[in-house]
Amino acid sequence: MDVSERYYQVYCYCLKQVRRSGQSVRHLSKAQFWQLKRSQTPERQIGQLSGLDELQAQEFAQLRRTTVHTLPYLAYDTPIPGALDTLRYLQSINVDLVVMTMRRVCELENAFDRYDLAQFFPKTRRYCLSNDYVKTADVKDKPMLMQRAMAELPPVTATWMIGDTEADIVSAQSQGIPVVGVLSGIRDRQQLIKHQPDRIANNLHEAVNGILERAAIQYAG
Repeated sequence: MDVSERYYQVYCYCLKQVRRSGQSVRHLSKAQFWQLKRSQTPERQIGQLSGLDELQAQEFAQLRRTTVHTLPYLAYDTPIPGALDTLRYLQSINVDLVVMTMRRVCELENAFDRYDLAQFFPKTRRYCLSNDYVKTADVKDKPMLMQRAMAELPPVTATWMIGDTEADIVSAQSQGIPVVGVLSGIRDRQQLIKHQPDRIANNLHEAVNGILERAAIQYAG
């Protein structure tokens, strides 16, 4: 999913809420903001770059954390161009698709309902957090989901992980699963490289093509 608009709208809301009456702030453009997010610039620093003082920046960061995953803002999420077509193709060649996300059940169902994603992922192929789960850190929580998935899912010829965050990479590596980092999401190349994925692709389509080409070569061999 493309979450950039959701994150930007939350940024705009939090900046508006925290700024003092008459205070001059620097309202970042979406492109400027998203570049900072993809490079993992801390929230407080984004607040300060927007003209907030240190205390305001702390308030800004806290408000952002409590707002960004709320249902009203999830409505801004949209599928990344080409992603649904790629999922349809994978389904047509009988690839077993599994979704693994740090969304809670209600947050995942929100996206599934709006974009008919259940056609790709039946309930036995959805791994997410319970609605009452207290998050710690994605790089700690997601490996636990991966461990459960690998214990429950049926055996297959090969398993690959495709994701756009360090949590995706770490969770795959924790189970010895090859992983492709994609640049169409919330991390830039520099951030993905730090965690040493097996490959980096521009998007889901490119990642899938690379995996299928490798599988064909191995099969032919």
